[in-house]
Amino acid sequence: MKKFILDLKVKSVERVHERYVLIRLTDEQPLPEMQPGQFVEVRVDGSPSTFLRRPISINFVDRAANELWLLVACVGDGTRRLAQLRQGDVLNCVLPLGNGFTISSGETAGHAVLLTGGGVGVAPLLYLGATLKAKGIEPTFLLGARSAKDLLMLPEFEKYGRVLVTTEDGSLGEKGFVTNHSVLQRERFDLIQCCGPTPMMKAVARYAREKDIDCEVSLENLMACGLGACLCCVEKVADSQEPTAKSQNVCVCKEGPVFNIKRLLWQD
Repeated sequence: MKKFILDLKVKSVERVHERYVLIRLTDEQPLPEMQPGQFVEVRVDGSPSTFLRRPISINFVDRAANELWLLVACVGDGTRRLAQLRQGDVLNCVLPLGNGFTISSGETAGHAVLLTGGGVGVAPLLYLGATLKAKGIEPTFLLGARSAKDLLMLPEFEKYGRVLVTTEDGSLGEKGFVTNHSVLQRERFDLIQCCGPTPMMKAVARYAREKDIDCEVSLENLMACGLGACLCCVEKVADSQEPTAKSQNVCVCKEGPVFNIKRLLWQD
């Protein structure tokens, strides 16, 4: 897929949580084609301590409004600077980068897809859910957080599928982690697609293996260049999904960030 370096105009910046902002970007020309699970590398201007671009997941693409949405966690100088952007500012972006999630079609009756995420890991699931619904599949979202106030963008997710939640303190939904939710015992899913903290993704992957469910996860390795040149995001994976596959090192930013769990060499 062709990559672009674009100066996108900030349409709005919305504080959706004390630690998260939603940045809506637009352009005079139609935005490039982007796939759910891909990401952008944004240049942070005006921050003397930020020298590298920051990788941000594609949260949503609104074709009607010609908008790209980025959900940004304010965790360092660079991302805090991004949160200070204002309407009319320009954000330089390299996009789209990486390989996204597998998009199922609605040809198989009853095909059930579970999209599960936690924290800022829910970001790519919104565009994924919208894309699946457009293909004829209404997904189930299973979203986890520490408490009710930490759940992000629930009304947006509800537009595209059933939304189930877990909170560690029990303030909304079922108490516990996403892998504790009762839906995993009540229902059978054909595909699970997941993004979030690594311990959560490993737990989801274990569940999927135990139930023999196809599963994809989006890795969150530290990425600097986004093009496979700097080698800081290297992950050892199997070279195929076959049981006899050999291991190899790959750049997550280029080969991923989405991988089928059959290729991952995670240890339980």
